[in-house]
Amino acid sequence: MNQTTTPAIEVTRLSKAYGDKVVLDGIDLSVPRGTIFSLLGPNGAGKTTTVQILSTLIRADAGEARVAGHDVRAAAQSVRAAIGVTGQFSAVDQLITGEENLALMADLHHLPRAEGRRVTAELLARFDLVQAAKKPAATYSGGMRRRLDIAMTLIGSPHVIFLDEPTTGLDPRSRHAVWGIVRELVAGGVTVFLTTQYLEEADQLADRVAVLNGGRIVAEGTPDELKRLVPGGHVRLRFLDPAELDRAARVLDLGLRDDEALTLQVPGDGGVHTLRALLDVLDAHGVAVDSLTVHTPDLDDVFFAVTGRPEHEKVQSR
Repeated sequence: MNQTTTPAIEVTRLSKAYGDKVVLDGIDLSVPRGTIFSLLGPNGAGKTTTVQILSTLIRADAGEARVAGHDVRAAAQSVRAAIGVTGQFSAVDQLITGEENLALMADLHHLPRAEGRRVTAELLARFDLVQAAKKPAATYSGGMRRRLDIAMTLIGSPHVIFLDEPTTGLDPRSRHAVWGIVRELVAGGVTVFLTTQYLEEADQLADRVAVLNGGRIVAEGTPDELKRLVPGGHVRLRFLDPAELDRAARVLDLGLRDDEALTLQVPGDGGVHTLRALLDVLDAHGVAVDSLTVHTPDLDDVFFAVTGRPEHEKVQSR
């Protein structure tokens, strides 16, 4: 297998425990080069532990892992030279300026002085930080600090970047800005391993998604493949009066009705042909529909289907 077809990340039977608590229970992963792979899971599922093992910060108890073609245990230094890591908590030094943070990272990568200045200037421009370059990082907004954090990760031109919950705590505008940065990185050939608790983020960005729960991978595939695993797509029809609701229920002879809300929930995949056929039947019987909404399973549905809903939601739904 040549270098272009070798996966950027290969994990086989990876295990990790802390005392009696098993965090990873023999997981397998394969991440193609130049893609975005997202690892989802509830708090404590082992997402950060996985990132720490793959980035050589801690050792697994068992199993094998290769990153950028290098064994994380036998060739840890080679792995470190090929990766960048942006953790949950910013690595930015808030007492110095954004420009100084980047220059410091360039020194740590042993870049020649002129090369370090060039790369710093390029990254400040790329991440829209030129105006704030000479201001202390403590004055930056959360989104600016996260952009600076990712820029620092790119100093060494990594082939693989680990983003561990990179948008936690950011407002929607800043989150979308980070998404744009991630897409640009992958367009340039970088592989991104993303952990997140925002299911919309995985849906928007990831080529493939794996759900980690109880130390095991319980579902994996493209976002669309995972959504097809979960039933529950439906069309919710709303009516102006109870008589129209009664007529629709008799005509269709299926669905879940809500007399208080004057709605009828009918199973359906939300496709154009399905909607047209449904409305044609109602129209043929003179049933007037005030409005409709379509629900198709999303990654939230997948997540709860394979990991279970929190206890407080179970109680509310009874």
